[in-house]
Amino acid sequence: MRHCRRLLAVVLLLFLASPSLAAGFDAIAALVDRGFRVGAEARLLDDGSVLGAIAPERQLSPASVSKSYLAAAALDRFGPQHRFTTRLLSEAAPDEEGVLTGDLILEGGGDPALTTEDLWRLVQRLHQAGVREVRGRLLVSQWRFGPVECLTTDRCKTRERATNAYSALLSSAGVNYGNWCVTVAPAERAGEPARVTGCDSQAAILAIDNRVVTRPDDSGTQLSAERITRDGRDVMVLGGQISTNAHPRTLYRASSDPADQMALTLLAMLDQAGIAVSGGAEATQAEPPPTARTLAAVDGKPLQELLLRAMHYSNNYMADMLTLNLVETPRADLRLGGARLEAFVAGLPDHGPVTLLSGSGLTPENRTSARGANALLESLYHRPSLFPSFVATLQSPDNGVMRFIRRGSDTFQRHVMLKTGTLNQPVTVRAVSGYFRTASGRWGVFSVLVNGTGATPYLSWPEVLDPLAVDLERMIDNH
Repeated sequence: MRHCRRLLAVVLLLFLASPSLAAGFDAIAALVDRGFRVGAEARLLDDGSVLGAIAPERQLSPASVSKSYLAAAALDRFGPQHRFTTRLLSEAAPDEEGVLTGDLILEGGGDPALTTEDLWRLVQRLHQAGVREVRGRLLVSQWRFGPVECLTTDRCKTRERATNAYSALLSSAGVNYGNWCVTVAPAERAGEPARVTGCDSQAAILAIDNRVVTRPDDSGTQLSAERITRDGRDVMVLGGQISTNAHPRTLYRASSDPADQMALTLLAMLDQAGIAVSGGAEATQAEPPPTARTLAAVDGKPLQELLLRAMHYSNNYMADMLTLNLVETPRADLRLGGARLEAFVAGLPDHGPVTLLSGSGLTPENRTSARGANALLESLYHRPSLFPSFVATLQSPDNGVMRFIRRGSDTFQRHVMLKTGTLNQPVTVRAVSGYFRTASGRWGVFSVLVNGTGATPYLSWPEVLDPLAVDLERMIDNH
């Protein structure tokens, strides 16, 4: 009897893994024939009817579909209206002349969308509190988390150099998404060096190595930018050319140390506000002393707004900052954040195994199944207080900010809400997960995870979205 049960289980697994069961996913099944590992499932939420499946329990990399797990866990943990607060504190108080004799401490609150505009409001509130001079140091406290160990190749390389913005490092005292920003504008005459300024301050914060040449009108603009670490200091190395009649261009590159970036940026803003700091600025992992009192504070945007940005733009920095915020103990790292995500998933009905080392999905070791991803979507659908905020984080192909998803028929584009995930290393990953509404108004969920191998070719998004649109359109029209 036991032998028969084992044989039945094996036959069932082979049946579920077979492309022949792709009824409903006939077009997507062609990817299986090309050697890609596919997990897919689509089903209705009112009666649980499965409309299509290909190896729905197969564990695969979801890439940035991991952010859907992060969004759900963050809403569950904090609620849609939660705000992260950044504070300026001191054990001292300003005297009648506005002199603060002691250290001024910025306590990083883990706000993933803190910008220089927020810092400027913070500085103005410090000025309103009567502070005109600090006879001490500016200390940037990242006691909650930071510097955070890098778990991906791109982030590890960022400590030395960066040619992109997405691999930003993490700190509870980060600002501007962990990126330096510079603006490149043409000089008045061709042949002269371009004019380069920082985006955040009139005073020079970031060292700039400007090799951009101004060329005559309509000569074309081609710019390169690399942030390197030179003698312990971040330097933006710029090259290329810009036409005399070109508009200014803004470039972003990840900093080597977000807390140090915060210290230099805030120090410059204090100076612009007329608040001198005699002791310089530095980052620390020490928690502010319990006797320190708040002199100024600024609240970030509500969580539901943060998730809109993190999900719509698939912002890795924001997603992993929110993952770290899930950890309740100091000195959080992404492994602890991933454990919090996995603990959240363990409470979801019928989800099954999951491995989440980050909320961004940058970690290629993340694993889930199409059936599990759908279980996550279904659980949020049944939570009326959270579902509106959650579903708003997904994009409609018809009007989403990511133009590459605007494919397929009107039915697909206007009846589907989705999150995509992309990785190219160490193997190709193209993942899609979300909700659909049928022609009769019924709600459904779908997840399609496509992973390459060392032997499969590059896979473009049209090669996944076009067949998916065909399959989902049929399901939508037939129900």
